[in-house]
Amino acid sequence: METVINTMPQSVDMGEQVKRYSKHLGLFRNKKVKAEIICLDPVKDHCRIVQLMTAYEFPWDIIRSMEIALMSTFCSPSISGLLHRTGEYRNHGQKRYDDTALLMAEFMEYGYDSDRGRRAIAHMNKMHALYKIPNDDYLFVLATFVLHPIQWIDEFGWRKITDNESQAIFYFFKEVGERMDLQNIPVSLIDLQKFFDEYVAKNFEFHNTNHALGNATVNILKGWLPFFAKPFVLPVLKCMLDDNMLKVLGYSPASSWLKALLRTGLKLRAISLRLITFNKYPFFVTEKHTRTYPNGYEIEQLGPKKLLKKL
Repeated sequence: METVINTMPQSVDMGEQVKRYSKHLGLFRNKKVKAEIICLDPVKDHCRIVQLMTAYEFPWDIIRSMEIALMSTFCSPSISGLLHRTGEYRNHGQKRYDDTALLMAEFMEYGYDSDRGRRAIAHMNKMHALYKIPNDDYLFVLATFVLHPIQWIDEFGWRKITDNESQAIFYFFKEVGERMDLQNIPVSLIDLQKFFDEYVAKNFEFHNTNHALGNATVNILKGWLPFFAKPFVLPVLKCMLDDNMLKVLGYSPASSWLKALLRTGLKLRAISLRLITFNKYPFFVTEKHTRTYPNGYEIEQLGPKKLLKKL
């Protein structure tokens, strides 16, 4: 069942009057979520489609795919060099992770033109403006946030991603990129993939800063787990990265048997979740407990403290 209040086109704010869905019997997926996605236009209604994907259909998968996207950005020495120089991942890893996740969630869950979405992007732009970052690096990071979720959901999601969803993710981040004043944003998903491939071929190479940021991320993940599980973090993470990423991050190849076991487990998970879901409807990262901000947060307080003092 669902509660229908008012469906808003384009920039959607769940704090305003929008359509919300409920699980059947508190456990079973509501098929009307996908039905709405299929009926929407991926160009005109991409904010609503992305919201439905993140809040209802694939919340866990999108979070995991964004973590892989983050790791892929560390494969470029230009990006990893800047991130390493700030020392944030090394010294304040969990806060850096939470800040990034929350800022992105603000405009993905509420829409980039909602009050919260505008504030998040404006705050992000102010922090980025303190550094000299090449446009292609920005575009590459943007591309990872489009392509990795599509790839992950198609391979490990409880259902295949629809063309509507793939196109909506592209148009959503294209609009985000324009609000970040990025130049020469690819005009189609095909062109974005082409840019991504060319960037990887030109820029992916091993550098010590790549490896340092990879290790810092491993340490963040270890902090989530009990002591007996910590040794498995890196072996498992390596199974989710492709061979080229492992090479330029300075890691040995993943264990073939562990990789097969893990991927089989993810596919079995997907099968088991085709009818049921244990996630809250809607599931919002911005509303869940975070390690850094257990009592809540303000958008403008997200980010490195030394940068916030300069804003």
